[in-house]
Amino acid sequence: MPAYQEISVSQLSRLIGTPQCPVLIDVLIPEDIADEPWMIPGSTFIAHADVETLVPSMQGKRAVMICKKGKKLSQGSAAWLRHHGVEAEHLGGGSSAWFEEQMPHVPLAKLPPRDAPGRTVWVTRHRPKIDRFACPWLIRRFVDPDAVFLFVAPAEVEDVADRFNATPFDVEGVHWSHRGDRCTFDVMLEEFRLTTEPLLRLADIVRGADTARPELAPEAAGLLAASLGLSRMFDDDLAQLEAGMTLYDAFYRWASDATGETHNWPQHMAKKA
Repeated sequence: MPAYQEISVSQLSRLIGTPQCPVLIDVLIPEDIADEPWMIPGSTFIAHADVETLVPSMQGKRAVMICKKGKKLSQGSAAWLRHHGVEAEHLGGGSSAWFEEQMPHVPLAKLPPRDAPGRTVWVTRHRPKIDRFACPWLIRRFVDPDAVFLFVAPAEVEDVADRFNATPFDVEGVHWSHRGDRCTFDVMLEEFRLTTEPLLRLADIVRGADTARPELAPEAAGLLAASLGLSRMFDDDLAQLEAGMTLYDAFYRWASDATGETHNWPQHMAKKA
């Protein structure tokens, strides 16, 4: 059982990737980061001495503080947040326990540079359909919850990336794009080391819908239909992205723990018919 005001590795792992995930704040010192150059998916680094600066943005939210061993830095930081009325816990065993239990961890070397407020900024073609929604969903749920996405005309993607220090994705000739028969979502899973069973199952669906190969997964046709429907419901790409987040949340939850469930008309109702 986790100690008081502590969350276990297994408990946190079930929350990551879902809308219910707490704000994950990593207070590792620079030396520990150098020893462990990776992060728990979706976490943000901040010096423990600066934790109080988070208080205004944390009201009404839940936080999990992370340090290397789950001791003084994370427990002290969580206590400071609780002092200011923020619901805060620490990760039992810290990042070391997370790594020892072979949980997914994102290599820091793969992260794009961040802007002044600490966000990654991404740019792609406007009027997204599938891959350009799947990738932002993955980034916000597992890499950077505060990531910014810019949708522009295809011909302007590279120049916008240059002028606004944004990372281009899902366009030809860039790092974050299709490789062979794999779509950009596949590439991000591999590069960010997020190759869990649910995400790989979701990747089959995304690839099938994005590359016109519905035979890859029975659910690909449904994702394609829902995606095309959303594209016709919204003129604003960002509004469409917010709606698409819910769609991918649902597919991810299905991929995590509902693949064996079916739905049949109740037998007693069938007899009445």
